[in-house]
Amino acid sequence: MSAPPRLFDRRLHKKRLDRAAKGFGGADFLHRRAAADLVERLEAIMRDFPRTVELSSRRGAFGEALRESPARERVGLLVEADLSTAMLRGRSGARVALDEEQLPFAGGSLDLVVSTLGLQWTNDVVGALVQIRLALKPDGLFIGAFLGGATLTELRQALVAAEAEILGGAGSRVSPFADASDAASLLQRAGFALPVADVDRVSVSYEHPLRLLADLRQMGETSVLAERHPKPLSRRLLARASEVYAEQFGDPEGRVPATFEIITLTGWAPHESQPR
Repeated sequence: MSAPPRLFDRRLHKKRLDRAAKGFGGADFLHRRAAADLVERLEAIMRDFPRTVELSSRRGAFGEALRESPARERVGLLVEADLSTAMLRGRSGARVALDEEQLPFAGGSLDLVVSTLGLQWTNDVVGALVQIRLALKPDGLFIGAFLGGATLTELRQALVAAEAEILGGAGSRVSPFADASDAASLLQRAGFALPVADVDRVSVSYEHPLRLLADLRQMGETSVLAERHPKPLSRRLLARASEVYAEQFGDPEGRVPATFEIITLTGWAPHESQPR
């Protein structure tokens, strides 16, 4: 079997997360929204989860939301995991730095795995999901949120238009994300039972496109494509892209929207007791 294509530079992604860790709290609104939603879903599941791992925990928003929820009584050990060691610093509790593409957990050792806005940066999403399923006990639960295909559609269009005008052609500068219509099939291909996928589309208003780019840097969510654009993002290109962004998407008050699509997956490790 051939290896999956290398879309993302994981080493560069880790470097950018490390750099973003100190100021992450200033732009963590998406992570907090996703974490709160994951906890809300857990509240509706009347099960105990003695051993839980959260992947892509960043600065701990899921743990914070869980402590304020009645679901905390049903979650035992919570291990926070992240690609970035810097993101895990400065708080108590069980923590481990790891790569979501190479999980170190023994087979059938976990009751619950949560993933908070990190799977979109894996080179093989299905492969990562298979590893998660194998780490779960039979009838163990996976709940994960990741960014979907409509994310940053305005920025993508503005950059393409500006490059076509200035450079005579356009290349990839915004990372590709999985399409919402394919989300449930990812779980099925990974062998999960009872797969469910749904979408939360968020529109954030900015005073200028450059403020969006600043937030993306502060989140550690700037593009880490392995095959990066051969020409750097020049000031001229960035200025023209900002103009196109405002012209095409700006409102009467001069502000611009940025779309973020959060896809949430829920699936169970197979067990004979499950409905078919």
